[in-house]
Amino acid sequence: MNAYEEIRKGERGAWVSIAAYLVLSAFKLVSGYIFASSALVADGYNNVTDIVASVAVLIGLRISQKPPDSDHTYGHFRAETVAALIASFIMAVVGLQVLVEAVRSWYDGSFVAPNLWSAGVAVICAIAMLGVYRYNSRLAKQINSQALMAAAKDNRSDAWVSIGAAIGIIGAQFGLPWLDKVAAIAVGLLICRTAWEIFRDCTHRLTDGFDQKELTDLRSSVARVPGVETIKDVKARIHGSHVLVDIVIEVDGKLSLIEGHQICDRVEERLKRSHNIMQVHVHVEPRIENIPKNE
Repeated sequence: MNAYEEIRKGERGAWVSIAAYLVLSAFKLVSGYIFASSALVADGYNNVTDIVASVAVLIGLRISQKPPDSDHTYGHFRAETVAALIASFIMAVVGLQVLVEAVRSWYDGSFVAPNLWSAGVAVICAIAMLGVYRYNSRLAKQINSQALMAAAKDNRSDAWVSIGAAIGIIGAQFGLPWLDKVAAIAVGLLICRTAWEIFRDCTHRLTDGFDQKELTDLRSSVARVPGVETIKDVKARIHGSHVLVDIVIEVDGKLSLIEGHQICDRVEERLKRSHNIMQVHVHVEPRIENIPKNE
């Protein structure tokens, strides 16, 4: 399965998330207003932002399938990262709105214990979202999609948010109506935190940031390739859900051009097989001390 086929398969997960969020957000918002639960309403708005984020991921996946052109010689894979970055801004705005509304209602003193049925709604939605998380997580591992795995983790966090809302609602039934407001504030903070994490990850990728531990693993794999005597440099960057690697290695200076090229092929093959690297560029140099002085 090539990169474009994986992206098309990943669209299924995005559509599943969109459908689930559409149903659950409507269910939570209507139930939250009917049963007077601030926490459930806040959770519903959280799912509304998730719809936007999932649509952004879907659009990014669609654009990512465009083939390389004269302006994008590496393809359009970073489109999904840009879309996720935009979604993080939208999520942050909604998260702040939820916080402002929850704090305002706190100071208004309108502490009304929500109906216990709203807790049941939250629990049902949490179970449904855990099912979506399992589906997207399994699909993301199958096609090795970092974007879809991030969406799956967001599904899981939404399930925990719903569980937190249920706890707040149940607590309000025991003479602690303010606990529902606290849960609403907690949901707002979780939305903002998720937005920040997505923003941080996207900007790190767009500025060609790469995890040092993964870079060390790449270096170790290259060092084990027969014929590689020295690794002078290893650089890597993330292009959408794919990794591009540039390596400079030294080989025995007495080897022929064909033999050096064969070593390069082995390096590329190992990295693509062991680390799922989309593209590897290997520059080979002769090791000077292995070259006879009369040459």
